Amino acid sequence: MEKEIYKKIKENEIIILARHIGPDPDALGSTIGLKDIIKATFPKKEVFVIGASTSKFKYIGNVDKVDKSIFKDALLIVCDTPDLKRIDGVNDISDFKDVIKIDHHPEIDQFGSIRWVDDTKSSVCQMIMELIYNTKLKMTKYAAEKLFMGLVSDTNRFLFYYTTADTMRIVSKMIDDTHINFTALYDDLYRRPLSEIRLQGYMYQNLIVTENGLGYIKLTDEIIRSFDVDPASSGNLVNNFNNIDEVLVWVTFSEDVKQDQIRVNVRSRGPIINKVLERHNGGGHKYASGARIKTFEEMESIINDLDEVCLNYKKENKIK
Repeated sequence: MEKEIYKKIKENEIIILARHIGPDPDALGSTIGLKDIIKATFPKKEVFVIGASTSKFKYIGNVDKVDKSIFKDALLIVCDTPDLKRIDGVNDISDFKDVIKIDHHPEIDQFGSIRWVDDTKSSVCQMIMELIYNTKLKMTKYAAEKLFMGLVSDTNRFLFYYTTADTMRIVSKMIDDTHINFTALYDDLYRRPLSEIRLQGYMYQNLIVTENGLGYIKLTDEIIRSFDVDPASSGNLVNNFNNIDEVLVWVTFSEDVKQDQIRVNVRSRGPIINKVLERHNGGGHKYASGARIKTFEEMESIINDLDEVCLNYKKENKIK
């Protein structure tokens, strides 16, 4: 699969790299890193990263301004995006000459002449590392930094279940080859403003926990503004709640008035949650998923569905 992707990259002179809306470090690291890798290998190619910019992760890198008239002559590589509707900056993939999909989520939409989809991988950043080391693409120090940050973020510092021996081996090889100062990269990833830390304290104090082990919190626009943070902040903090003994699944609901939506971020320590989120215009991994909904009435439906998932999990595993 990697050699087929390399061949497509080699054949095309214009390459567009896209990822999902509301990007995280894995989505940004994989696309921005891959751009630098392609340019280092093929300096004459035109390579662009598209999608909305994000101030939250500006330390990873910037996106490009692109004249859409070049799409018809371009190869589109979509990273970290399981479904068509969530590709940022792309209205219709048929606008492009060819399409490649590289993703580590359970597949929702099948698209692209080449689909490299493997939900056992820790991150798309890991897949890009494998693409480099299994082809003639050239690793760069700049790309290695971006790929490391994306992988570390998606594995929550190598804590999540899909961190494997292969993950550790390829990260070690990349560090040996590029000599990146990887410990310094944690500063950007995990340093938080005081306002966000205070929001985290509020979330701990006001988390509602059901008897079945579902923890949830509703953050209205009024609450979010009172902490002087943006609606994405609670989602950035969701992984911090994974060590509460009484909680199997935890979810944040954050009102985003500007986007006319409610951001839903869910994590799990056992129950499979992505099928619930797929019923609510979302999805993701078995134990880490999200969605965008319109009303707090739909929030109640998600709470009920997740609580039932927790109940069934406790019954199946004889947890009291």
